[in-house]
Amino acid sequence: MDRPFRLRQLLLRISLWGGTLLGSWILAVLLLQALFGRQLERFQIQQLGRDLALNVRLTELTLERYPPALIRELTGLELTVSEDPSAPVDDRGDLTRRRLELQQVLCSRLSHCPQLKPAPNRSGQPEVWIELVSPLEPVWLRSQLPMASSWPPEPTLLLLGLVGSIVNTGVLYLLLEVARPLQRLEQALARVGKAHEPESVPELGAPEVQRLAQRFNAMVQRLEANRQERATMLGGIAHDLRAPITRLQFRMSLPSLNAAERQRCSSDLESLERITGQFLLYAGAGEREELVHCPLDQWLAELAAGYSADELHLQVEPLQGWIRPVALGRAITNLIDNSFSYGKAPIVISLRQDADTIEIAVWDQGTGIPEDLRSRALQPFQRLDNARGSQGHCGLGLSIVCHVAQSLNGRVSFQEEANDTPGCFAVVLHIPLDGPKKTRNPQRT
Repeated sequence: MDRPFRLRQLLLRISLWGGTLLGSWILAVLLLQALFGRQLERFQIQQLGRDLALNVRLTELTLERYPPALIRELTGLELTVSEDPSAPVDDRGDLTRRRLELQQVLCSRLSHCPQLKPAPNRSGQPEVWIELVSPLEPVWLRSQLPMASSWPPEPTLLLLGLVGSIVNTGVLYLLLEVARPLQRLEQALARVGKAHEPESVPELGAPEVQRLAQRFNAMVQRLEANRQERATMLGGIAHDLRAPITRLQFRMSLPSLNAAERQRCSSDLESLERITGQFLLYAGAGEREELVHCPLDQWLAELAAGYSADELHLQVEPLQGWIRPVALGRAITNLIDNSFSYGKAPIVISLRQDADTIEIAVWDQGTGIPEDLRSRALQPFQRLDNARGSQGHCGLGLSIVCHVAQSLNGRVSFQEEANDTPGCFAVVLHIPLDGPKKTRNPQRT
């Protein structure tokens, strides 16, 4: 990503969040104006009423000695002598309400309750006539009515709106630019080790979060490169083993070999063939196999058809699920072969559903694997001294089973003899009923 592009992205983000802050400020001011504008107006009326009460009282005292014209000239107060100074004006309901509120304040602060009448509007601000007590003639004092302006708002509302918009924009920024990208990164980290091909995460959010995403994507790329290198290495080993296998097969076809040598060569071929198949499966060939939705009971019946019915039994329920049939078939075949090699017949394959999980168990009548060695038995290239020393075993059997189960978002467990179990020891594959959550090709058999 080039520097000019990053600069444009930064300017765009600054403009976006600046516009968000401005819009939030305006919205907050309008909201505060709607909520507290009436209270500010009432406060202004109270303040004006206190000032007017003092002016009215002083003017009334002055009128006892001086004429209204002289008082108007000396004090600058707008006084008029008239029986009724009011004129036809736009006396809306809100103006009447403010005039009545001002009259109540004056009545509470004066010894008498003055009369208030609307005055013509001269400067865009509503005005009112206030009746004064005069000994000789009726005198009226003109004053403006307070009115909370809708724009520009009061400085207090502007400040409160700015503080509120900063808080709201900050919370929104943390939610969208920090919390959500971090949540995606957390989910991606949780998939590492479970998914065989972890996906990269978008490099979005705050600059610090973008750097974390870049480091994570680099790690994912390294993991994928290591996996590809491992698959290439194991595939190369398996490919190199094919050549001596072919040569052995050719030599076995020669008539000069006696029966004992032919038997030894045949045993070596079987061992090499088994090792090659296990290496190929562990190298990840099963991960590239398409998922297939099939009846598992019928699939297991076909898998068990190559074994003797006296030595291998099936206890299956009619179930359907998403599997990779070739890879899973090789894994179960490994379990069956291990049971024949290290356990006791008869071997029993059970298939049942437990909640949203399919359980495929391979039971035998032997002693099984000691509990303290089971976690080691699932590791690759681990041969247990008391159970894994035969020719043709390279320590990948149970590791392949675990590998295939994980490719289906499943797991492997061990089970011992209990009530109503068909054997003494079993290796159990737990596979999700609806298959892996990743995108699958909806093929059906």
